[in-house]
Amino acid sequence: MHRPSRHTTVKDMKQRIILISILILGLAGCRMPDNSRKQIFRYNESAGIATLDPAFAKDQSLIWGCTQLYNGLVRLDEQLQPQPCIASKWTISPDGKTYTFTLRTDVLFHKTPLFGTADSTRRVVAEDFVYSFGRITDPATASPGRWVFRDVDTFVAPDDTTLIIRLKQPFSPFLSVLGMMYCSVVPREVVEHYGTDFRQHPCGTGPFYMQMWKENVKLVLRRNNQYFEKDSLGRPLPYLDAVAITFIVDKQTNFLEFVKGNLDFMNSLDASYKDELLTRTGQLKAKYADRIDMISTPFLNTEYLGFRMEGATSPLSDRRIRQAINYGFDREKMMRYLRNGIGAPGCGGMVPQGLPGFDSVSGYGYSYNPSKAAQLLAEAGYPHGKGLPTITLSTISAYLDLCKYIQQQLGLLGMDIKVDVNPPAALREQIAQGKSSWFRGSWIADYPDAENYLSLFYSPNRCPVGSNYTRYANRQYDRLYDRAKKTTSDTERIALYHTMDSLIMQEAPVVVLYYDQVLHFTHKNVHGLRSNAMNNLDLRYVTIEK
Repeated sequence: MHRPSRHTTVKDMKQRIILISILILGLAGCRMPDNSRKQIFRYNESAGIATLDPAFAKDQSLIWGCTQLYNGLVRLDEQLQPQPCIASKWTISPDGKTYTFTLRTDVLFHKTPLFGTADSTRRVVAEDFVYSFGRITDPATASPGRWVFRDVDTFVAPDDTTLIIRLKQPFSPFLSVLGMMYCSVVPREVVEHYGTDFRQHPCGTGPFYMQMWKENVKLVLRRNNQYFEKDSLGRPLPYLDAVAITFIVDKQTNFLEFVKGNLDFMNSLDASYKDELLTRTGQLKAKYADRIDMISTPFLNTEYLGFRMEGATSPLSDRRIRQAINYGFDREKMMRYLRNGIGAPGCGGMVPQGLPGFDSVSGYGYSYNPSKAAQLLAEAGYPHGKGLPTITLSTISAYLDLCKYIQQQLGLLGMDIKVDVNPPAALREQIAQGKSSWFRGSWIADYPDAENYLSLFYSPNRCPVGSNYTRYANRQYDRLYDRAKKTTSDTERIALYHTMDSLIMQEAPVVVLYYDQVLHFTHKNVHGLRSNAMNNLDLRYVTIEK
């Protein structure tokens, strides 16, 4: 019997190993999914995502994530008007207190074994909304959205397709409020099974479902093939196969990844790259204009500096000093050089552009007027700032450039301003405890109605109970606010809003800096991205050319 030599055997073995390796790689290649033709929308969320439970969706990063996973009765369109979603239609009683919704019958929750089998689901019924809303109002849930239903008396589901909500008093913006993420429908079976871990095991009705989430690294959402909405031609939504979200904290790195094409979308503007990307007038620089699109709309976000009114000590207790600060710096120049023209100077009231309560010809508000500022300082007993104590402005690092600009401008009037930089969490705590006499703030609309901004000065909302961070209190203002909430006349309500906004500007508990602007950047092969003045991220109609 012929026996091969040791040398031949080793050679043959090496050849066999190579052949087997090639075969294994080939088979592995066959098994690996080919994503080259998949439409995967990639974006980065620098702020991170702490939860995918809509009961806690209070920040933009959480709202964007939950928007892809959940639906409510209504949604706000690009003009901020409530449109049908899970509710196909509704009626409102003449007294404005009873809302009756008729639900669609083709809305299914995402598949989960908790519905019975490994690949099962079930239809959404009216009782699911009663449970979901009750969960928000339950103190045990500790949802930051509990206030949403403060004016609600009862939720009733007389049958599977009818939901009745009764209010304690009329509240005209209520339909818009129902468009918030807090008002999303969730299934009792899944929520009660996971408890607090529902944040990691989301189950909704949205256009995407969660496939994988490695916290602080990557979140992958896949297309929900049983999603109920279709486009105008009857094609099922969404068009995308998946959404991939990364969590790079550094904004400059985020920008570089976008420019290299590793991300399809970038939101907003950061000081680390604004001059690289935009001209002084807010246009894309020529080297990017042929490969990047910029979508811009007004943003319901008012950036401001707030004074603590309750227990205020001299000099900020004097309205003339607060007014002098308002007159003492050039907002137009600030926007041009520090914001590259993005946003509008805050020369009006707290209500921003884009809302019916904004009055473009109001006559109230503040523009740069150093002579008026000097006059007010003199009237308050501090001519040219002489004898005026140092005033501390508390801010965060992201707004340091704006605050230093204001410091420099007010210094020309003789005012000694100290800028105190704090971590965001520390500043929020200072404001809540009333330890900051002058602080940086911003208010992004929860829902598109001027009442949301004016509620910041309603005395029962005084911090730490509510969002009246300045602790402003004025009986006349409170009476106007109560009237505006109860009226069912749009004309009367908007007139009251204007009166309230003008009163706030006269009293000057805030310095309005600017009204913000939504900026969305995409590559030229991304189409169909929808947004609105609430800076929503609607991916249902997005397509990506390959």
